[in-house]
Amino acid sequence: MRAELVDQVRFTPRVEYAFRHPLIRVVTYESQLKSDRAQLHRRLAAAIEARDPQSVDDNAALIAEHLEAAGDLHDAFGWHMRAATWARDRDIAAARLSWERARKIADALPVEDPNRAAMRIAPRTMLCATAFRVHEHAGATFDELRDLCAAAGDKASLAIAMAGVVMDHALQARTREASQLAWEAMTLIEAIGDANLTVGLSRASIYAKLESGEWAEALRWSQRVIDLADGDPFKGNFMVGSPLALALTTRSLTRYHLGLPGWRDDLQHGLDMARGADPYSYATAVTYVYSVGIPYGVLKTDDPTMRELEDALRVAERSGDDLALSIARMTLGYALVHRPTAADRDRGQQLLTEVSDAFVRQRYAFAELPLVNVYVARERARGGDPDGAIPLMRANVDQRFLDGRLLAWGIPATGALVQTLLDRGADGDVAEADAAIERLATAATDDGLAVRDIELLRLRALLAGARGDAAAYTDFRDRYRDMARTLGFEGQIAWAEAMP
Repeated sequence: MRAELVDQVRFTPRVEYAFRHPLIRVVTYESQLKSDRAQLHRRLAAAIEARDPQSVDDNAALIAEHLEAAGDLHDAFGWHMRAATWARDRDIAAARLSWERARKIADALPVEDPNRAAMRIAPRTMLCATAFRVHEHAGATFDELRDLCAAAGDKASLAIAMAGVVMDHALQARTREASQLAWEAMTLIEAIGDANLTVGLSRASIYAKLESGEWAEALRWSQRVIDLADGDPFKGNFMVGSPLALALTTRSLTRYHLGLPGWRDDLQHGLDMARGADPYSYATAVTYVYSVGIPYGVLKTDDPTMRELEDALRVAERSGDDLALSIARMTLGYALVHRPTAADRDRGQQLLTEVSDAFVRQRYAFAELPLVNVYVARERARGGDPDGAIPLMRANVDQRFLDGRLLAWGIPATGALVQTLLDRGADGDVAEADAAIERLATAATDDGLAVRDIELLRLRALLAGARGDAAAYTDFRDRYRDMARTLGFEGQIAWAEAMP
């Protein structure tokens, strides 16, 4: 310090020093003999590992760097992989950096190294499996991995990577491709016959089936995960912290979509379990529960719900996971635009506008974008600009129907459009609302879709009221009220009771 070569940069809780200038560090480092320097790196890695065994995973990336600098490539590879596993549910960007470092080490190994093939496969597998979480496409990395797995006969690694590609396709609104690849992935996974693998990887295929509106398939696969997990929240947690928590929430929403009992217990059990897992699992569970339940009128936006959504947003903000943060903001936005006060709805519109801009700018989550845009436009119409809002709503609602099949979000999106048309009441609006209702009624989907049946009753009551048909209005309204109570859909009950 007197020679001004180093400075003290931290005083508490532990004293730390740093070189005053990077060039000083370069000179002192490069002036050492390579053999001496390598030995010092090994000693330092060992010292870090031994200093605090309880936090060794926290320092795994640092240990890996020292071992890599020492030329101990196999050991460095193992520590990079360990660091990535630890960071996966805490900081996905840091995890991917460690997998990338491990990939470079593996690629640099001699061709004759007997472990080279397995070491090249392992980090590529996780880079492909998690690419969707950082808005990237696996692309060339997946093509490389497919060839490596084929040469090595490694079906398990290919299945793990394929699950990430399924999620990417689903998020990018490549619905048909996602559904087909999900079927191929599950066929491969079930052929492997590993329960841990099935539990850990099913979430991607379930999400793809939800997006394509294949509710019965999503229910079947959710049930498969729950059976295989056998009550263990963390079984198969190599891609997400608690696969069981997410399977419970997806079973909940598929059950109420199909009008089956038991959905409320699943919902609460899944949320409770996710709270004790990682931030990504919690944010995802909250999204499954509320981003679907609120627009469909299954759940209401009471104060306890709002507190949970605000809490989930804070958890997502601390996680450093951009995808978890975006979906938490989206879910809160949906809830706010369904609140009774103008201040809440204004805040919800602002949140959803920011989410929509982020989705478009970063080119991800296109599957979620149409409903976000529908609600932004709905609030624009409520604010006095229905003429500007309705064309935007119409365009986004159209995206929820594929070759005559009803996709996820088609029901609430149609409901918002119909309400806005009837509220405006311009020439042709009633006829357009009628046509939108009929398209919803005739779109191909699973039989016995209770959420569609109840929404059709609500919309037909509104349409009859707009036409001045008092008898039809009363009939649809009363049937709607009865069905809402029978299903126990809190939001729909409140909407039904508000109808005169």
